[in-house]
Amino acid sequence: MASDHLHHHETDHDKDQSIVRDPVCGMLVDPETAANHLHHDGKDFFFCSIGCEAKFTIAPSQFVKSNDPVCGMNVERASAAHIHSYNGAVYYFCSDTCEKKFSVAPEKYLEPSEMAKPAPEGTLFTCPMHPEIIQEGPGSCPICGMALEPMGIPAEDAGPNPELVDFRRRFWVGALLTVPLLVLSMGPFVGLGFIRDMIGEKLTLWIELILGTPVILWAGWPFFVRGVQSVINKSLNMFTLIAMGVGAAYIFSVVAVLVPDIFPDGFRDADGHVGVYFEAGAVIVVLVLLGQVMELGARERTGSAIRALLDLAAKTARVIREGGLEEEIPLEDVVVGDRLRVRPGDKVPVDGVVVDGRSSIDESMISGEPVPVEKVQGDDVTGATINGTGSLIIEARRVGADTMLSQIVEMVASAQRSRAPIQKLADTVAGKFVPAVILIAILSFAAWATWGPAPALSYGLVSAVAVLIIACPCALGLATPMSIMTATGRGAQAGVLIKNAEALERFAKVDTLIVDKTGTLTLGKPKLVAVIPEPGHSEAEILRLAASLEKGSEHPLAEAIVAGAEERTIDIVQTDEFEAVTGMGVKGVVDGKPVALGNAKLLAELGLNSEHLLEAANKRRDEGETVMFVIIGSEIAGLVSVADLVKETTPEALEALHAQGLRIVMATGDNERTARSVAARLGIDEIRADVLPEDKARIIQDLQEAGHKVAMAGDGVNDAPALAQADVGIAMGTGADVAIESAGFTLVKGDLNGIVRARKLSKATMRNIKQNLFFALFYNAAGVPVAAGILYPFLGVLISPIFAAAAMSLSSISVISNSLRLRTVKL
Repeated sequence: MASDHLHHHETDHDKDQSIVRDPVCGMLVDPETAANHLHHDGKDFFFCSIGCEAKFTIAPSQFVKSNDPVCGMNVERASAAHIHSYNGAVYYFCSDTCEKKFSVAPEKYLEPSEMAKPAPEGTLFTCPMHPEIIQEGPGSCPICGMALEPMGIPAEDAGPNPELVDFRRRFWVGALLTVPLLVLSMGPFVGLGFIRDMIGEKLTLWIELILGTPVILWAGWPFFVRGVQSVINKSLNMFTLIAMGVGAAYIFSVVAVLVPDIFPDGFRDADGHVGVYFEAGAVIVVLVLLGQVMELGARERTGSAIRALLDLAAKTARVIREGGLEEEIPLEDVVVGDRLRVRPGDKVPVDGVVVDGRSSIDESMISGEPVPVEKVQGDDVTGATINGTGSLIIEARRVGADTMLSQIVEMVASAQRSRAPIQKLADTVAGKFVPAVILIAILSFAAWATWGPAPALSYGLVSAVAVLIIACPCALGLATPMSIMTATGRGAQAGVLIKNAEALERFAKVDTLIVDKTGTLTLGKPKLVAVIPEPGHSEAEILRLAASLEKGSEHPLAEAIVAGAEERTIDIVQTDEFEAVTGMGVKGVVDGKPVALGNAKLLAELGLNSEHLLEAANKRRDEGETVMFVIIGSEIAGLVSVADLVKETTPEALEALHAQGLRIVMATGDNERTARSVAARLGIDEIRADVLPEDKARIIQDLQEAGHKVAMAGDGVNDAPALAQADVGIAMGTGADVAIESAGFTLVKGDLNGIVRARKLSKATMRNIKQNLFFALFYNAAGVPVAAGILYPFLGVLISPIFAAAAMSLSSISVISNSLRLRTVKL
């Protein structure tokens, strides 16, 4: 390949700051003498000619910046110091090093991306229709015959599905050859019989053979391979029927052209000719290829949700080096602890915490919430969200596969491969349907051969082939997976992450929702609101003991007490012999004295009683506060009170959930007074207070035994057993990892509006799947008897294999189109 090797050599003239570069062609231009000049986006651009200026005017965004082909960094074209012209195109580089690497081996960095790159060695592949099929390396599914797809997160440069590229090529070649084939064979029925007469009957048959053979044997070859494999694997599927139908029509036609005399009279028309069906076989192949191309394209579009999520990530980050120097580096080079500059309008590169600056962050890309969130020092930020007008300096906390975006992508990819229980119905029907269709095709041929009009055997063959083709259960196999793949992608866009298809199906049947209070109904960030000491003790002493005990705990109530002590500049000391008493509180030794902090259950456990303190505690509980007693030795020294505010979105979300027919139960470790106060304000149907972690799972089990379908929403480590026990577990994305791992749904935003969205999505998905199953079964149920000829004695109607193939393709198109409607469902 030719190379112009146009390099930029720095000269004294180049060092002149007034000299700039034409952003279109890369030529150096003096602004003072340039005749062509444009002002765009607050900057001035100068051009060497009016042609370059015109190109820039049409699409300025293409010429402002370029990606360095070596490292991928953005380079300002007008100020680029390093360029290289290769094969008629100009490339811009961030450094001399990248330019030199490119000049040595440009093909290395300019490989075409139209075809998919081979998957890395060891990559596991699975079937999109049968996720239980997993193998190392590519191949075809032994159950349905479809090409296997690589598991996990798709590579950003993977390119299109190679099967789609192959089938699209086969389709176009087949279509081009089938058009003249149809003209020859069907011409007499549409006023074009003169063409056949001009050529002659015998030569026409040979032309049909020449045109039809590559369509059937080359374009349709994958179907024959999969049909044979289905017989070898003893798993009859749609490709079994296609291979049998098309193969029978083609072999019969070839023999009819080569040795027509061997056929009995039952195959001959009134003129003694044996009919051929090259056009039927070719049209069937082309229509099936069209259906496959549409199906593969639809699967690509359902996977676009994952690629869209991947595209959300920034490609580079501005790292702040020692001395304050800022450097733009590829995102993959960012490490935990790096300090990064996030300029106004930039994407946040990785998950981190704000160490300096103030701004608003648009988090709608991952949470679905449109309102920007204010961020100041100490606030967490998430990679791929968009900074507003302020400048931030953040410290990287999670990079690479550990970022929230990467985890979301992994979860979506996994969910799209999962299997809904309703798929078992489709599998059962398909498993029994194919053998039944083959039997019907045989009986149809026998019936026509015995009782049909002349040429009876030809009618029998046409009928049998039509039955085999129209009954292909491809739409039945698509009905559930297409909906699931589309729904999981749509959920991710709305901040609802679906762990698997089973959770999606089950949630549509749920009638009872159990919610935890802290972190689910409330903010989950309680604040210390009161310290009430007993006579002989001071507030500072009580708070000091309580904070010292809770210093090592990650419980939100403990954090509130510690934060309250720190705000009041109270010294916190080391606790010895620390012990957590599940569902009651904590114990330890502080300053040599045994100290305990806990609820009324802990008082009862220790045999303590203090009427006047209990009265004060109850008054605060009636206000929705959580009260804990501080015990020194065997004496109640006072109490501390913590309040957790209800989220602003909670009342509206609960109202929407009630409107969807859900009964809301609040299960909390708080006492009954506090729980009732919150429940009364929010209109919750039922409360279960003073429950231990194992109690939540037991409550769910009792409800399930009573016939209820139960969903559980929670965010803490203590919620994990209940989330696992529930028919559907819903974890708040702001909660503990173990809770998220135990749940079927994860809400990125972490509020109940996400549950409303999840419920709407699950109901829409199940409705969509049932519609798909109807479309698939309706076409088959109606088409098979018609193809067999049941209407012929009454109406004289017998559909040809061509129309059978069209009906079969229409069935698949209906299912695909209906499934893709989920991409626009309003959540």
